Amino acid sequence: MAEMMIEVRDLKKLYRMGTETIYALNGVNLNIARNEYLALMGPSGSGKSTLMNLLGCLDTPTSGTYHLNHIDVSQVDDDELAEIRNKEIGFVFQTFNLLPRLSALENVALPLVYAGMGRHDRLEQAAEALRSVGLGDRMDHRPNELSGGQRQRVAVARALVNRPSIILADEPTGNLDSKTSYEIMDLFDNLHAQGNTIIIVTHEPDIAQRTLRIVKLIDGVVESDEPVNH
Repeated sequence: MAEMMIEVRDLKKLYRMGTETIYALNGVNLNIARNEYLALMGPSGSGKSTLMNLLGCLDTPTSGTYHLNHIDVSQVDDDELAEIRNKEIGFVFQTFNLLPRLSALENVALPLVYAGMGRHDRLEQAAEALRSVGLGDRMDHRPNELSGGQRQRVAVARALVNRPSIILADEPTGNLDSKTSYEIMDLFDNLHAQGNTIIIVTHEPDIAQRTLRIVKLIDGVVESDEPVNH
């Protein structure tokens, strides 16, 4: 039996807009095992971004439970949530979210600053992460000296640097041309082969087809959950 990393039961997220109640998520059930490679799809307003924020411990559900590595994340306070987020989850965003004045190496080392690691160790670990994404020769470059694909590689290295349980990528190819998109997906394929658990939020079917499982959300519920046939 594969070890379950994520267990979501009847997850709901409500937003009140004046007198109206909007269900962004309306009872989501989902299991994700260690070393899965999964795409989360759905039209705008389907709840996929809300679900990603909950899985990434950026937000808490209105009701239901979310177990991450056997911890009931739905019950912890904000400080504990931040600690779990820093330790367990690596984020990759569509817009890279790199700090322009810092070198690639310093950008990648940032999560380790929050983790309280000493300078020498964190720069060493950041250099290792950059080498793992093929950017060993670009460590001193600032974001404006890198191509879009290289910037996204820096962002992936930053997501990897604290050796998280899960990599959550939100439209990671959204700002890239198709050639560069496929290079970034090759990188995710390699990271998965090394044992990483990867969840990619995407609206692009060809990107989703690169993963091994596609979960589709509609109106805040899981509409389908299918393996990908390669």
